[in-house]
Amino acid sequence: MTPGAASGMTSAMTSDMHRLDKICSHPLWRKYLGEIGRLEADRIFCRHDVQHFLDVARIAYIENLEQKTGIPKEMIYAAALLHDIGRHLQYTEGISHEEASAQLAETILTDCGFTGKETEEILQAIRLHRNSGTAEKNDLAGLLYRADKKSRACGFCEARGQCNWSEEKKNMKLTI
Repeated sequence: MTPGAASGMTSAMTSDMHRLDKICSHPLWRKYLGEIGRLEADRIFCRHDVQHFLDVARIAYIENLEQKTGIPKEMIYAAALLHDIGRHLQYTEGISHEEASAQLAETILTDCGFTGKETEEILQAIRLHRNSGTAEKNDLAGLLYRADKKSRACGFCEARGQCNWSEEKKNMKLTI
């Protein structure tokens, strides 16, 4: 690889991650993540932490590449980083976490430089990430829905017997 190619790659990689880095350093995102962590500290089931967000992002991006869907990596990662960020409001105020997450994500996305069109697409994917009617869609919402489900390794979970998910809903196979 030539030196110019290497610097071009670094520049492209930096611009691809710039707004994602802004999300991860955004004070509200960090605050909400901390609140979720505090509320889930004693939780024996799946947690809604950075590891889950990144698992969802990576699985969605792999499917995006394999299916040649063409959704920008930054959009996939932004949706995944924000899709459960409202969990603490579900726990404390009874608001569905998909709606709470979309409400909280809007400010973060705007602050991080996402356009109005990008923001609306990401928010729609967040709102639909638990809607089974989204499962077969070939868009960001469908990718997020499927990746969220595939990210859970129920077959290896020590709390599987105590989980309130139905057996049909549990991800018992290692699939990507």
